[in-house]
Amino acid sequence: MLLVCLCWLSAHPHAAHAQGTVLVQVEADGRPVEGASVSTGAAAAITDRSGHASIAVPETAATITVEAAGFVPATLQLAAGARPARLEVELEAIPEFEEDVVVTARSPTRLQDLPLRVEVIDREEIEEKALMTPGSVAMLIGETTGLRVQPTAPSLGSANVRIQGLRGRYSQLLADGLPLYGGQGDSLSLLQVPPLDLGRVEIIKGVASALYGASALGGVINLVSRRPTGPARELLLNQTSLDGSDAAVWWAETPNDRWSWSVLGGAFRQHRRDRDDDGWTDVAGYRRGSVRPRAYYDSGAGTTIVATAGLLVEEREGGTIENRRAPDGGVFAESLGTRRGDAGIVARWLTASTHVLAVRASYGRQSQDRQFGTTRERGARDTLFGEVSLQSQTGAHTWVVGAAYQHDGHAAKELPRFDYSFHVPALFVQDEVGVGRLRVALSGRIDAHSEYGMLATPRASLLWKPVPAWAVRLSTGGGAFAPTPFIEDTDEIGLSRVDTPAGLRAERAWGTSLDVTRRIGGLELNGTLFGSTVRRPVRLASAPDDHWILVNVEAPIQTWGAEALTRYRRGAVVATATYAFTRSTESARDVLPLAGIGADRVEVALTPRHYAAFDLMLENERRGRIGLEAYYVGRQSLDENPYRDVAPGQVILGALVERRFNRIRLFANAENLGDRRQTRYDPLVRPVRHPDGRWTVDAWGPLDGRVVNGGIRMVF
Repeated sequence: MLLVCLCWLSAHPHAAHAQGTVLVQVEADGRPVEGASVSTGAAAAITDRSGHASIAVPETAATITVEAAGFVPATLQLAAGARPARLEVELEAIPEFEEDVVVTARSPTRLQDLPLRVEVIDREEIEEKALMTPGSVAMLIGETTGLRVQPTAPSLGSANVRIQGLRGRYSQLLADGLPLYGGQGDSLSLLQVPPLDLGRVEIIKGVASALYGASALGGVINLVSRRPTGPARELLLNQTSLDGSDAAVWWAETPNDRWSWSVLGGAFRQHRRDRDDDGWTDVAGYRRGSVRPRAYYDSGAGTTIVATAGLLVEEREGGTIENRRAPDGGVFAESLGTRRGDAGIVARWLTASTHVLAVRASYGRQSQDRQFGTTRERGARDTLFGEVSLQSQTGAHTWVVGAAYQHDGHAAKELPRFDYSFHVPALFVQDEVGVGRLRVALSGRIDAHSEYGMLATPRASLLWKPVPAWAVRLSTGGGAFAPTPFIEDTDEIGLSRVDTPAGLRAERAWGTSLDVTRRIGGLELNGTLFGSTVRRPVRLASAPDDHWILVNVEAPIQTWGAEALTRYRRGAVVATATYAFTRSTESARDVLPLAGIGADRVEVALTPRHYAAFDLMLENERRGRIGLEAYYVGRQSLDENPYRDVAPGQVILGALVERRFNRIRLFANAENLGDRRQTRYDPLVRPVRHPDGRWTVDAWGPLDGRVVNGGIRMVF
């Protein structure tokens, strides 16, 4: 939060001690801060245009506090008799988030003072990643410490995000706090959301069911839209070396001081590519179009409304390339057509009694038409969501009470045995209180699930600030997950070979994390320890006649690990280094039911123990930016891979250059400079088709290899 440097100067030190006067120099990013308040005891002063203020300090032990609008307060402890003639204080700016400080935490408390840790990806980083993958937020999310984008069906390119080692179906993806992309982790949503209209991304890692119900067992990713501040038009055109094209436009207007609106539209295309010339698709082909208008209202007196609607159409292709064959000599076509529409609204009213009444509501419907060899599967899934909450303050307490309802339904044309309709009313409460240097948040939720019964999920979080520059957070909570037929395995093989599930129970989890943050001016240091246990996890188990069935396994999945982050910001330089260690295990009998002797537990497949990243960005607002990045993905266990049991570690390098000419920006980006590809080690295609119908092994490394893209971004 701050960097306080004691500078001992030789000029008149004894006079300063005799008078008890200290000259304080206040700066931020190397520039003086005018109007800052400098105080100690009853004495106070205001800094002038040069950032200077003189203040009388007693000879006894003293605390000097420096405060300025828009900056994190700074404090300095002086021992008795220690009186330098001059002090230099460097303030750190409070991140400038639009409207709500943090939407995801259900609290008006500033990000720095939240007991629950919420990580924020700011607009600057979003703009950088928008030049790398203009049609998707997958890279933006996947390069965040503790998050990993894992392909679920390599031939079609689908993927979901794992948070701290937990499987992707446990991750809840939101847009402005609304489940517009469905009630549970989806294997395509991340790949279909362009980042051009995002203002920030908020991430809660770990069990979050007490906040968002039975779809957030692993965590929450909230995509917060960019609020228009004036008329704006942006156009981004991009072309890749793998014959992919992206075109996205963001148009915003502010008709008056209360209303504003924006529209995001895009067209995206990728031709199928066979990178190793084995006749099989390594890079899925797709054609996608999407449009999302948003309207914003702010009365200036506590009433705000955000309304949105979206429409998406996509066609994906995979499987064997034209005029090529699978190892059995036959043609194996894969395709997936998706149609999705949604609408949502978030409204808040400040009442005369200073209560805040909030309403959130959304509806989404997605239909898919999938071809898997000779099998065709068609189905539609719809999600209805509504929530009403009341927020207020009573003394030192900030509390929220509310009620919610969610409907999740699926109707399959060819496989009606997988039809379901879940209804889930819920009640929740949250209380946050600050006592001295401690701040505690307690929350609880009860979901009455029509299929899985009563699901109670508590959570407790604590923030301790021994000094303003340090923040220690401890959080623990329980979670629940309502199973559906859609898990990672069925994303790849479909449902035609899966028998009707019977007797499934809700998955339950408990997670704990300890987080320590230290800020020293432009330097941020963070360390996290985390652990979780998922009980009764759902797996795909073998059944007679080469069929499969979804079952709860009794042995839990246990995950623990650590994360470390170092970020330095100074002027035009932003450098970030991260490291994550993740250890996730499950019962060996559940993975290999026919195994004999051996270890009781094995590592969860596709979960690297080690992950490290370094990113360096040099930016000049007028001229452009240059960025370099390096990633290390460690060895990872593999499941049912005929070529190897453990995937090797890999180093991935990338570079970005952007040149600005007033309103026109030209950019070029290179990913995977070393051209690391999984198919350089082993084939993607199995020598013999798996009993569940799959022809491919799991994707444990890049399938596309080196990719260079470039384009133009115009701001009107």
